[in-house]
Amino acid sequence: MKYLIQQSKIYIQKHIVSVGSLIIVLFTLIFAPIPVYAESIQLSPAASDQNRSLGEYLSRVGNCMGCHTAKGGVSFAGGKKMYTSFGVFITPNITPDKKTGIGYWSKEDFWGALHRGESPDGRMLYPSFPYTEYTKVTRKDTDAIFDYLMSLEPVSKDNPSSKIFFPYNLKPLLYFWRKLYFKEGIFNPDNSKSKEWNRGAYLVQGLGHCSACHSSRNFLGASQEEKFIGKKMTGVSWYAPSLTSRLEAGSGELEINEITELLASGITKNAVASGHMATVIRQSLQFVLPEDIRAIAIYLKSIGKENSDVASAESFPILSKNIRSRLAQGGKLYTKYCEDCHQSSGRGIPGVYPSLAGNRSVTMASPLNTILSVMKGGFPPNTTGNPRPYGMPPFQQIFHDEEMALVVSYIRNAWGNHSSLVTEIDIERSRGSSRD
Repeated sequence: MKYLIQQSKIYIQKHIVSVGSLIIVLFTLIFAPIPVYAESIQLSPAASDQNRSLGEYLSRVGNCMGCHTAKGGVSFAGGKKMYTSFGVFITPNITPDKKTGIGYWSKEDFWGALHRGESPDGRMLYPSFPYTEYTKVTRKDTDAIFDYLMSLEPVSKDNPSSKIFFPYNLKPLLYFWRKLYFKEGIFNPDNSKSKEWNRGAYLVQGLGHCSACHSSRNFLGASQEEKFIGKKMTGVSWYAPSLTSRLEAGSGELEINEITELLASGITKNAVASGHMATVIRQSLQFVLPEDIRAIAIYLKSIGKENSDVASAESFPILSKNIRSRLAQGGKLYTKYCEDCHQSSGRGIPGVYPSLAGNRSVTMASPLNTILSVMKGGFPPNTTGNPRPYGMPPFQQIFHDEEMALVVSYIRNAWGNHSSLVTEIDIERSRGSSRD
């Protein structure tokens, strides 16, 4: 009898615990806040397709494939080397492969990476991944990009680890860097500006991450407060010009149509995109909708500082007898090798060969891009608007360093152009810095 009483007590206690647990679960389900972006919410097939389509477009705007695809590799499978002053970063696989990609990521994980610069396990990401700009992207757009990436074919590709130099590989330094330089926050529209201006600002400052290339950085790799003022790009030898200075790529005095044409096709009657910018146009900008390209152009025009720059007299060479002689030598080389395309007037052939006369990319303070164009040649981007671009042949096998310095100096000071002379040391530095 005593044994039966004990067994009854145990049975009652077990059920009390079970009922109590059930009450707690029900209470939690009823009163717990519903997450705004609950993963359990299933979109309708039509809505899902629409979201993936938006995500594919936005991934083009952000040129995700450009960074996350190694040369000759599978799209989005990573493995591309990004050379910086702080080490060599290897881009990760962002296909939905569950072992080597982001197949186990949730939308919240993806949002954390873009918006907060954090991996799903809480590790802080290095700003070689431009979350400092991507933090401005809305949750809706971030979710759409994630939906698109999850619709890709999974690719099993285990990329090597990045090689970060000491002491930058010490994670506590990254914590302090973020405290000093990273400001989390979605793009805040300026209500005093037009809808188009705000759309352009959102795309340039956020997904386009234009300041990642066009803003100078301090010794810790953080963007300066004044954005878009231009800088030499680490890891590639090209110079990213200022987007605000009228002496470089500032577009304050240009027509909107000129800016949109250059961004969409890579060529206008007066300008041709080259180097890294040509790659961005080929991989990304040519696919951007006309209304978005126009919005970007409106924003870029607004930040151009019309008539705010005065060329320094120090950048103009004093035309001594020796300098005039050197420029004359450069002129002879130009006549022999360059005149057929760019003409004796330096005006080129509109829409085919760019004008060198009055060309700001030729006369800006840094001669780097002009040197590289002469040295390595190249093509404008092949785009829908310019499917068969005319190319520039490389002259590094024809000119020795002194001759290249002479012809570039001539181009920078002929036809009314005025800029600093180029030396053999400039040529050597340009040659040595190239990883393109």
